[in-house]
Amino acid sequence: MPMLAPTITAETPEAYLASVQMLHAFASRIHIDISDGEFAPTFLLSADQLSWPSEWQVDVHAMVTRPSEYLPRLISLKPMTIIIHAEIPENAAVHLRTIKQAGIRAGLALLRTTVPSTVTEAIKEADHVMIFSGDLGKQGGHASMMQVEKIRLVKAINPNVEIGWDGGVTMDNAYTITQAGVDILNVGSAISSAPDPTNAFQALTREINKHGVI
Repeated sequence: MPMLAPTITAETPEAYLASVQMLHAFASRIHIDISDGEFAPTFLLSADQLSWPSEWQVDVHAMVTRPSEYLPRLISLKPMTIIIHAEIPENAAVHLRTIKQAGIRAGLALLRTTVPSTVTEAIKEADHVMIFSGDLGKQGGHASMMQVEKIRLVKAINPNVEIGWDGGVTMDNAYTITQAGVDILNVGSAISSAPDPTNAFQALTREINKHGVI
């Protein structure tokens, strides 16, 4: 059954705390973005500033050029998943093995321009592959539905991997994206900027779990 993971993309501790308080009312799996200002153009909250409710299942998306500088702290936080990017200059497959050895699920994010066949080793190591369709470090972008084709290509390399999608999820496309084989939809502004975030979350949950009509 597909799930929603509301996204926290915060630049200040105050914004982060407000997001945590808002999402705590209705969500259990959360996607938290961090950024070094280099891999992604935006400086977001650092790993040292992160904390979350103990009952949450947290995926940390590390938009950083050198995960080697961040993994010790991220591993100490014990999230459910740590997601790094396939496009880093360091060896992503080695980092994924390090994450798994710590008892944490290893995630790999693929930017729009990245072809799965060029990062086969890392995909084979991953527990989770996130198809990134948005704009790094920002919410409110538009989903590139051409990225759906990557799901098939990733599954051909690692049939059992969990598939995530990040970028531009709305009520208009959420069902189509999940029907293409996505397990986890990371949702930013469609929830956080809604007049009633709780209702938006519930409506999206119903949408992705509805039964299609032929």
